[in-house]
Amino acid sequence: MNFKEEIIKLKEKLDVTIVAHFYQKDEVFEMGDIVGDSLELAKKAMIAPTKNIIFCGVGFMGESVKVLAPEKRVLMPKVACCAMAKMIDVEYFNENLKILNDAGISSDDILPITYINSSAAVKAAVGKMGGYVCTSSNAFKIIEKGLTSGKKIFFVPDRCLGQNFANQIGLKSAVIGVDSIEDVKNSDIICYNGFCSVHQLFTVEDVEFYKEKYPDIIVAVHPECDVKVVNKADFVGSTSQLIKFITEEISPTQKVVVGTEYNMVNRLRDKNTYVLSSTKPECPTMNETTLEDLYNTLKSIENETYENEIIVDEDVVKYAYMALNRMFEV
Repeated sequence: MNFKEEIIKLKEKLDVTIVAHFYQKDEVFEMGDIVGDSLELAKKAMIAPTKNIIFCGVGFMGESVKVLAPEKRVLMPKVACCAMAKMIDVEYFNENLKILNDAGISSDDILPITYINSSAAVKAAVGKMGGYVCTSSNAFKIIEKGLTSGKKIFFVPDRCLGQNFANQIGLKSAVIGVDSIEDVKNSDIICYNGFCSVHQLFTVEDVEFYKEKYPDIIVAVHPECDVKVVNKADFVGSTSQLIKFITEEISPTQKVVVGTEYNMVNRLRDKNTYVLSSTKPECPTMNETTLEDLYNTLKSIENETYENEIIVDEDVVKYAYMALNRMFEV
């Protein structure tokens, strides 16, 4: 069976919008009616004219669409789980709050901010405490807004993103379970000990290798990379910011090495880009979705069986929406 041809036929027949994240395989990415990064996709899917949304990405992304547009039916060809998002749940969130409370930091003096790479349940826990969701492109603004509360920021789940933005602002940060309790108590931004397994592949040695081989090369990396890597980079930005920088803001003849997920970088090859890593940095969960999975999901809409539909508890929707909406307001 030619899945691509069958998918195109079903798309024309059904009331459906297919959205695909930048990190998806090329053949899946090409099927997207809407493509982009996680927040961009959630916002566009929310206002899509169709009743049915098929989200080609990872689980928390489909949940975000359901939170923002609960009236839509959201399905995923593969309910893959982002490794970073899996590192934190409500139980771990509460356990870390208790560590802070036991250290003498009252919950009333803590403002949680969660990276969008987290479950709807974690977003809801943050929302209940008056906190915010952020993305890698707006984290600076959200953290700045959070600091006006006079409270300590509890940043979950990506320690690298929290530390990198703390450094950018000139604030102290510490990681629970890694740094001493005294360092945690004296920090402005307290980070949960989570990380992106793909962006951890990029090392200082990788940066030094390319700088030595190509003296005029630009090193551009994602802020989920380790602090030491980010400190040696020439440009740091979210997925969308990296794409804009490479395609619009530098000369097409400028060599640039990019430290982020392979599939996205590979589609920018005509801009003299390289992939910064000693291994091929593909996100394993983002690469789980296949054309056959997408075809089967479309067939389930046609058959009204609705495979892999995303369901989120009403109470979770309520509070997760609060955290997301506070971000939009900023």
